[in-house]
Amino acid sequence: MDINTNIKPNINNVYPGGVIAFSKDFREGKTSSEEVTRKYLERIKQLDNFFEAFEHVSYERAIQTAKAMDSLRDSGTYLGPLMGVPVAIKDVFLIDEMPYPKVGSNLKLPDIIGKHEGSFIKALRSAGCVFLGTTKTVEFCLGITGISAPRGTPWCSSDLQNKRFPGGSSSGSGVAVGANLCMFAIGSDSGGSVRVPAAFNGVFGLKTSFGLWPTDGSFPLDETVDSIGLLTQNAKDAKLIFETLNFIFNPNQDLRSEKEIDLEQVKLGLPSNHFNCGLSTEVKKSFDNVNQILNMAGVKFDNVFIPGAEDREEYFPVTMPSNLLANLGVDNFLKNKNKLDPVIAKRIQTGLEIKAHTYISLINKRQNNIKAAKEKINAFDAIVSPTTTIQPPLVSEANDSTKALNLALGMTQNTQPANYLELCAVSLPIPYDSLPIGYQLMATANKEARLLNLAIEIENLLSNQL
Repeated sequence: MDINTNIKPNINNVYPGGVIAFSKDFREGKTSSEEVTRKYLERIKQLDNFFEAFEHVSYERAIQTAKAMDSLRDSGTYLGPLMGVPVAIKDVFLIDEMPYPKVGSNLKLPDIIGKHEGSFIKALRSAGCVFLGTTKTVEFCLGITGISAPRGTPWCSSDLQNKRFPGGSSSGSGVAVGANLCMFAIGSDSGGSVRVPAAFNGVFGLKTSFGLWPTDGSFPLDETVDSIGLLTQNAKDAKLIFETLNFIFNPNQDLRSEKEIDLEQVKLGLPSNHFNCGLSTEVKKSFDNVNQILNMAGVKFDNVFIPGAEDREEYFPVTMPSNLLANLGVDNFLKNKNKLDPVIAKRIQTGLEIKAHTYISLINKRQNNIKAAKEKINAFDAIVSPTTTIQPPLVSEANDSTKALNLALGMTQNTQPANYLELCAVSLPIPYDSLPIGYQLMATANKEARLLNLAIEIENLLSNQL
């Protein structure tokens, strides 16, 4: 198969075995959280002036937490597989003893996040995670390229020579994982904001089902589609992290009982509409090659029409600026719009002309599409597509506003339908030449466990083929 093994530049990994290896070694006393946390903090100190992934680094607090985790373990208290794991968190969550989230902006936010940590951050704490710091995001999360005028654009980790789009809006989280500045990272995904950075930085991304994990204590972009996601080195780590955190919120679901995947029994859907438009030559060739590898392993493919996939094009330009204006306040926006990224300000301003009946009709139409799509998608183990239609472009290409818009549309074409149709989804990296390409798997809501198991089998198959 014509696939190159170079997924991303060789950036030394602090803990090569990832979360799974660290978790085992930590529990057995073969390593300490303090030791590994210090290594990550040292890497951040050495490299983040280049990558600019972090908004804030909590050096002293991270070491204190790591020491506490070591002491608890040594005294016989074990909090679970994520105990002592150093993690980075997108700067949209309120975290005690860290600066109030900037959400990619220099504008002082109205009190829309609250004053206390939300349920998800508390869950990370109860699991024993060590918070290294917060990662950069596009202003108000309203951008898929990762480019940010107010707070700076992180350097995409898949090309150390040329500055490319890191993907947004979880740009810093994608770069932090791609550059091995943390063991895993938290992002949010409202239209592809976890999966696109994962694809561009050559890492694994999980978008959880809408409403599965609580978003209180975080900045709301569009509360009709916002979801929390994970960025990890691989699907195996994502599975462990997902199972651990999901058990906190859903203790009656024992996802470890999910059956292992036999690829010869797997049926994947190839969308006959929307998802295959405008693919670059490299993306199409790589995607087709992976499908051929899967087919040779016994996976069956069938074409399927996904109802409503195209309708995301009219939905997001209405709901996102409307929700942002409602949360920021119209007067506040008009008073301060000149302080915002001009591209973001222009997008938000379109919400001033949106009529209530237009918004409501789109909400109603979406509900019908969700129901129709579910019936089609449930006939398959997953629906597959390239995560993005292109590989990460050069940041300099954004200087042409028309070209930048076309690039952004190609980056959301295949990811937004999952949010619009209330699907869960993953992006796993497949290599082509020197720049990574994402392979997206989508399934109906609350099918994360099976989707992750399938991703692991595909990951294993590709690694054995290369």
